Amino acid sequence: MSAPFSWIKPHPWGVEVVPAGVWIDPSRAVDKALVTHGHADHARGGHGETIATPETLAIMELRYNTRAGAAPVAYGETVRLPGDVDATFVPAGHVLGSAQILLEHAGERVVITGDYKRRPDPTCTPFEVIPCDVFITEATFGLPVFTHPPIKDEMAKLLSALDSNPEASVLVGAYALGKAQRVIAELRAAGHEAPIYLHGAMEKMCRLYEEHGVHLGELRLVADHTKEEMQGAIIIAPPSALNDRWSRRLPSPITAMASGWMRVRGRAHQRGVELPLIISDHADWNELTETIADVNPAETWITHGREEALLRWCELNQRRARALALVGREEEDD
Repeated sequence: MSAPFSWIKPHPWGVEVVPAGVWIDPSRAVDKALVTHGHADHARGGHGETIATPETLAIMELRYNTRAGAAPVAYGETVRLPGDVDATFVPAGHVLGSAQILLEHAGERVVITGDYKRRPDPTCTPFEVIPCDVFITEATFGLPVFTHPPIKDEMAKLLSALDSNPEASVLVGAYALGKAQRVIAELRAAGHEAPIYLHGAMEKMCRLYEEHGVHLGELRLVADHTKEEMQGAIIIAPPSALNDRWSRRLPSPITAMASGWMRVRGRAHQRGVELPLIISDHADWNELTETIADVNPAETWITHGREEALLRWCELNQRRARALALVGREEEDD
């Protein structure tokens, strides 16, 4: 008889489901991959077959030209894999189409979260708690110092800066997949109905979100408008554009950055950010620990982040845990 959970094998480049001959979020091209979401540290082209939600597959086609071999799976749908392994995709609440993957084999249940958050987000389906034996969790913000404020407070800061500087503009650095669309949707929810201007690199992903039912209101391209037209406006751009020559076409831009890393003052200063907006698409410390308690697994496996503190928390709470050494997990998505 094999050891418990020996059919799930972590490698530096992904998680192998041994009896099925498939991989979860591999950083190398494989014959068959299950992909949790579309960020580049989890998704890539070149797989023979890619099993993911329809939204994730659409994102991957846009970003990585991965139409061949796409196999869509809806939330709640179970796929029978070789070796008597069942895989069910469950909402993760991270970005559009993001999923946890529940794997069931030989009476054992393993959940691989990918990236996730527990906060409400108008651009994606909320996280669901799935009881399991092994819970493989991210720990991007796995330190007690990381407690994300309510997003309505960060939106209020952004709108206050705009109101106080009617001759200027507020330039928000936000990653193109997930963060940009969430900021726009939250601005709409806060009552900001004016046109929002986009760097050209943001347009296609915003349109994809709209095609999947996410309302973003009137969006305009910066390239199509004058400085005068953009006075008193919010502009969304990639973080790399904040201090780029491109920003010179904007009216007296106040630079802002939307990221969970804005909790760290040094990061805001390093980027020359005047208005740090602590907005994260990952679970903070309290959400990580609450989720482990809610799921109540026999074992917790911790990956890509600040594993040591979360391992210590598990130890102090009499929970079995281990760290996984996965490579290539980046901060692109926050």
